[in-house]
Amino acid sequence: MTTYASRAEVPEQEKWNLADLYPDMSKWEEDLHTIDEMGENLKKFDGNIQDGHSLFQYLKQSEELSFVFNKLFAFAMLKVDEDTRVTESQSYLDRARQLSVKVSAANSFFMPFLLSLDEETLKGYIATEEGLQYFEQDLWESFRYKQHVLSKEKEEVLSQLGEALSAPSNTYGMINNADIKFGEVTKNNGEKVELTRGMYAKLIEDEDREKRKEAYKAYYQPYVHLKNSIASTLSAAIKNNVTIAKIRNYPSALEKSLFGDNVPKEVYENLIAATKENLESMYRYNKIRKEKLKLDELRQYDLSVPLVSGVKQVISYDEAFETMCNALAPLGEEYISTLKQFKEDRYFDVRETPGKRSGAYNLGVYGVHPFILLNHQDDLDSLFTLVHECGHGVHSKLSSQHQPQITARYSIFVAEVASTVNEVLLMNYLLDTEKDPDLRKHLINHFIDKFKGTFFTQVMFAEFEKKTHELAEQGKPLNVDVFSQVYEELFREYNGDELVFDDEVKYGWSRIPHFYRPFYVYKYATGFVSAIHLATKILEGDKETLENYLEFLKSGSSDYPLELLKRTGVDLTTPYPIENSMKKFGELVEEFSKL
Repeated sequence: MTTYASRAEVPEQEKWNLADLYPDMSKWEEDLHTIDEMGENLKKFDGNIQDGHSLFQYLKQSEELSFVFNKLFAFAMLKVDEDTRVTESQSYLDRARQLSVKVSAANSFFMPFLLSLDEETLKGYIATEEGLQYFEQDLWESFRYKQHVLSKEKEEVLSQLGEALSAPSNTYGMINNADIKFGEVTKNNGEKVELTRGMYAKLIEDEDREKRKEAYKAYYQPYVHLKNSIASTLSAAIKNNVTIAKIRNYPSALEKSLFGDNVPKEVYENLIAATKENLESMYRYNKIRKEKLKLDELRQYDLSVPLVSGVKQVISYDEAFETMCNALAPLGEEYISTLKQFKEDRYFDVRETPGKRSGAYNLGVYGVHPFILLNHQDDLDSLFTLVHECGHGVHSKLSSQHQPQITARYSIFVAEVASTVNEVLLMNYLLDTEKDPDLRKHLINHFIDKFKGTFFTQVMFAEFEKKTHELAEQGKPLNVDVFSQVYEELFREYNGDELVFDDEVKYGWSRIPHFYRPFYVYKYATGFVSAIHLATKILEGDKETLENYLEFLKSGSSDYPLELLKRTGVDLTTPYPIENSMKKFGELVEEFSKL
């Protein structure tokens, strides 16, 4: 049984144990007041940090507050996600959010103060106060931004403009989530209904081409209809980003976005160039897709339908967990025993129930443990989701165990590495153990499509962002026609000549929320190629890579992401990891074509 009428029906062992955060609500209320008081105490440091000792006291108290607040906020969020309809849980989250604004205000004086110090003064503080050695790396990391921080008056003006600057993103969010009305599609009984995103995800994979086409047209209808409004929000978001980069003395908007992770722009450019030199296998796959679907013309709404039909496995949660442990055995006993502890100690919330938040995620809480939300459906996708989220979960767990609070949280740049290594190991295990030819074909098809979505599509998006930001930096106009021209050219280049273009294709840029979080999507692609490299080496029995990889999982953010990856043998400043992944993709396409 995978569907439950209420949360009460779900076995206790398949619900996460939030008592690990708070055994009862009175302790949560207590912490709420404690944090409020701690915030008031932090405010007193404003204008009163005169030496190393007072600096240490501020940082120590700020970290203690952060520890308690993270626990408090996590509990409220997880409680809401159990059942989003419960108003009592929503009120806890609202109170936690209000508190977060107060905490942020209490700390707001510190960064301008720190960056107003000269280097020698800060060195003197660190030398005279032993406790500051714990915070030293973090202090110098903040100090790195000194050349990009403005005078106190200008910083105040910029912070007051914060809401206005985020307006394009907020407006697009309202259009895309609240106001958008998709066209209609026909149900099996002939009844017309308005398309939803959930329906679209299913219909675009339907074997009936007419259903796919109808869903595709209905899905794009509002985006085409609103193209001028959306072009205006995207243009404003890009121009804001370019303007802020200029005001803050960055050479370009791209370099501003890469600064935090200390990533040279060559890594970004390398990714695009090396991918474009290796697109032949992608073109070949589209040719196979066209032949396999027996089509005269391959169109965008033909790109998501699985090429192997009628393959449906029933995989119970317990069976999925066992398969995962077998598949990840190459990572060693410590890794597997950590996973088993996840299940025994109830880190998972497994089942879909009415009102529960959809999708899946991992939330690491320092000093407690990870919490993993699933909506397990007893199928292959759910098995992959379990393996993916456990990659994040073990990464969170090991980093928390082996790092102090200050460096325990890993960067988004490396976040997808652990989850994808797990997926590659699972895919390899399933292909090694599966004898049914249709199932093997289905698995390879699944992995090729995963490769396409996580790698090729994200690199194409990354190049779209780069080109449109460069146009803005050159003072060129950004409008519907410009966005559509750039997007269509890239879509043709990345997908090859097999594709026949419907008019909707060129408006693809209008439906991507990630474009409002500039230069972010490339991290999916770099994480993916890093994982492919590592999983391949681990499967070859390379003990050194395995040891380095397990160390990487324990390292949190103790160094910059590129440096952490270099220690595992992945150097993203060279084209090799990308070329290696392209080779792997080519082998998958080759095997699929033979099957």
